Amino acid sequence: MSGAVITGANRGIGLELSRALKAQGWSVIGACRKSSSELEALGVEIVGDVEVGSDEGATVLAKALEGRSVDLLINCAGILQSNSLDSLDFESMRAQFEINSLGPLRITSALLPNLHEGSKVALITSRMGSVSDNTSGGQYGYRMSKCALNIAGASLAVDLRPKGIAVALLHPGFVRTEMTGGNGLIDATESAAGLLARIDELTIDNSGGFWHTNGEELGW
Repeated sequence: MSGAVITGANRGIGLELSRALKAQGWSVIGACRKSSSELEALGVEIVGDVEVGSDEGATVLAKALEGRSVDLLINCAGILQSNSLDSLDFESMRAQFEINSLGPLRITSALLPNLHEGSKVALITSRMGSVSDNTSGGQYGYRMSKCALNIAGASLAVDLRPKGIAVALLHPGFVRTEMTGGNGLIDATESAAGLLARIDELTIDNSGGFWHTNGEELGW
């Protein structure tokens, strides 16, 4: 049975990814700061106290998975806090960098001993981290943190290629979740289905690509 690890699995897109992979027969490990009744109802393995914004959180997950093979790592945990030019909150921006940018890199690094040739790493990023796509401005902390994540993912694709590990940067769409205050164009179930389709298409040959959940290749 293939093993998948999903961060931020307790709600939103991470929860729906966990649900879908469980239904496909995967052995799912849901990593989160705090579990939820919805995640527990799935019957997946849960590792709590995984704060991706801290080294300690990554250590918790690494210890829980010591000696176990991970075929798919989905870095889904993230936060969105608004910052406009006339109301910049640098502490908020730092928090978004810690969680959105460094968090996935921190988790991926901690689980390197668990990954193997043929493993896949997915980074749930955002087209808001695209420089060429930015025509509306604003959202400084979120945009900058996702842009930093994108370059981290591009580097991971280069560094992990010799190990046969493929990396995808994936935009989930504008999804109706708690993070977006219920606003959006699609539901988390639809987003998760598209993300998993993109992961299925991921190979070592197209590793490092930046895709929309609907399959569109996004600009940097």
